Amino acid sequence: MTGSHRSSRGGGRAAAREARRQQSRRRNQIIGAGAAVLVLVGGGGIAAVNAFGGDDSAGDNARSGNQDDKSGGNGPGLLGDAKVLIDGTAAKQLAPAGGAWAVASTDNGSNAPDRSFVCQSQRFADPAGIRTWIRNFRNPSTKDTAVQYVEVSNDEAAAGKAYSTITGWLSACNTPQIRLISSYTTSGLGSKGVVAVFGQPGPKTNKYRTVSVSTAGQTTMVVEYDTVGKTPPKPDTLIATAGAGLKRICDEAKCTTGTPVAKPVLLPTTEPAGFMAPIDLPVLPSIDKPWVSTTSTTPKGTGCDKLDLKKAKARATRAQTYVVPEAKVPPEFGLDTMVAAFASPAAAGSFVGDLRKAVDNCKKTTSNATVRPTGEIAVGNSVKGESWRVSYDTGGGKIFTYRIGIAAAGSRAVYALYPVLEKLDITNEAFNEVLTRAAERSAAYK
Repeated sequence: MTGSHRSSRGGGRAAAREARRQQSRRRNQIIGAGAAVLVLVGGGGIAAVNAFGGDDSAGDNARSGNQDDKSGGNGPGLLGDAKVLIDGTAAKQLAPAGGAWAVASTDNGSNAPDRSFVCQSQRFADPAGIRTWIRNFRNPSTKDTAVQYVEVSNDEAAAGKAYSTITGWLSACNTPQIRLISSYTTSGLGSKGVVAVFGQPGPKTNKYRTVSVSTAGQTTMVVEYDTVGKTPPKPDTLIATAGAGLKRICDEAKCTTGTPVAKPVLLPTTEPAGFMAPIDLPVLPSIDKPWVSTTSTTPKGTGCDKLDLKKAKARATRAQTYVVPEAKVPPEFGLDTMVAAFASPAAAGSFVGDLRKAVDNCKKTTSNATVRPTGEIAVGNSVKGESWRVSYDTGGGKIFTYRIGIAAAGSRAVYALYPVLEKLDITNEAFNEVLTRAAERSAAYK
């Protein structure tokens, strides 16, 4: 057999999936055991509180929008009236040509739902905060929806922590069947802010959730705009709406905001430096469980794409595999990735160029291989790569097919390998988007 196939990796991948299952079970046990802790309160009494901030029943009165103290300033009455929230007129900025927007509901901390916006992991980002407002909007003409979520903390430091908590939820989002399309940092939108665009592909149109998170003074604000379309929305209308929301807040809270501007920057990740987050991974209609990552050994390639990193003089390499341990899939399912650091961009480009030639010429050198190019990627002058769909006929009716991608990104090279399995394939475009994101993330690898 001239080519190779993936069946021999089934055992290792199955072990990785089982390890992740055990880790998930262990985490659930810890959460279950730590869901309630006992703390002493004034007078020596004992109260049960949620260790993760998900149940704030003890603080419902403090979070209510109906405080008797309306003294304003930065005390307990701060932002105590719903008039500080965006109204339908301000929400129209989300889609100026899309008809009128209406307020669908307004809730305070006493009746806040557990989940108000995408990727939210618990009821409040600041469980000890003063109050929370949630206002939902809908557009009867377009069927689009939006939400404004406002948390008021006891001081700026606590608000900063709430902001970090929410941006962490977005970065580590494990909501199934959505993917991070693009993200930005903002200036002029409170003291700091981010915007993230999440997408869920559909047969003809896609669902998009565009989220702005910002902080100003004691306030942390989220504005989410949900729509459908064929292309991702730009952040401009969302940050204009968020800017209007913060202006209303800062008029009362005496905080500072300005003219918002967005700059493309990927959300941070808790993955090893240089690797994608699970939210970067492709969406498969048949899988409704989140991706997880696990460290793996450096791949050697499938046959056409033999990786000789020693010969190429790579200075450092690291590999990571992404699987869905809770999904009912074959053990060989998953995405293998590798990042290799070289002494210079020229050396990385040479490695990628040699591998590209090897794959392009594989049908001449490997008798049982069928190679089909599936696209090229380019991001400015720093990222260039190519992808293929390669099949190996091993005889007896057995054909093993893979999607292979390789790209140079500065002085680094990235490699991606995805097995094509029944009902678990992704499109050429989806694979190239993943290869592009892998190349962009590799900037952090040293």
